[in-house]
Amino acid sequence: MASETYTPRELMVSAAAAEIEDGDTAFVGMRLPLIAFQLAVSTHAPDSMAVYESGVVRDGPADGFIHTMCDLPNLNHAVSTTGMLDIMSRLQRGDVDVGFLGGAEVDRYGNLNTTRVRAGDEEIRLPGSGGACDIACMAGRTVLLMPHEPRRFVEEVNYVTSPGHSADGSGRGNHPAPGGGPDALVTSKATFGFADGELFLRSVHPGVDREAMLADFPWAVRTAPEIGEGPVTTTPEPTDEELELIRTFDPDGFWT
Repeated sequence: MASETYTPRELMVSAAAAEIEDGDTAFVGMRLPLIAFQLAVSTHAPDSMAVYESGVVRDGPADGFIHTMCDLPNLNHAVSTTGMLDIMSRLQRGDVDVGFLGGAEVDRYGNLNTTRVRAGDEEIRLPGSGGACDIACMAGRTVLLMPHEPRRFVEEVNYVTSPGHSADGSGRGNHPAPGGGPDALVTSKATFGFADGELFLRSVHPGVDREAMLADFPWAVRTAPEIGEGPVTTTPEPTDEELELIRTFDPDGFWT
């Protein structure tokens, strides 16, 4: 347990890093995943590898702070600096174990929307897919990260930018996408898993009121005991070592 305070995003980085297993090839996106991979490869997953949409492949942390995946510290001492075609080919071959995704909206089956949302009578255009749909379709599993805000949790996303699981309880069993689909959702208040393709509560972050947090969803979110996964736990706090590493990788708190 950490002996000092930490920000909600630092806790999210720690929780996201825990989703990377040793030996994984991780498709790393922007923002918090940039830090999460570096934390994982520096602690419990030393044999993991990161691939970035820009073409960079790394098996260790960057040698300086990175705003984007294309920054020079991420290129220095990389395993390779190729191109988007090489990275997307790895996805198509099934070589990516876990991919990290974010979104403006998510539904109970892990479908993500980063294309358009409604605000009153107006429609707001968002950045769109980029490589997210490819990752969602072809990675062995995906981990979703987003701030915990009620407007982000919807019964049905306004637009399916990145597909999740089938709504018939088969997960990816009757889904045309070859990948494994969403495996976890990490928010700023809790961590969720997916069982039979549907979201369930795995752990609540320290100091968060569980019932108030669950009230942010427009459906009754299942909990771990309801699906035979044991009790809902408290999300582990970042250790002192993890906090030191996170603040080394993000010294001014730009992302965290």
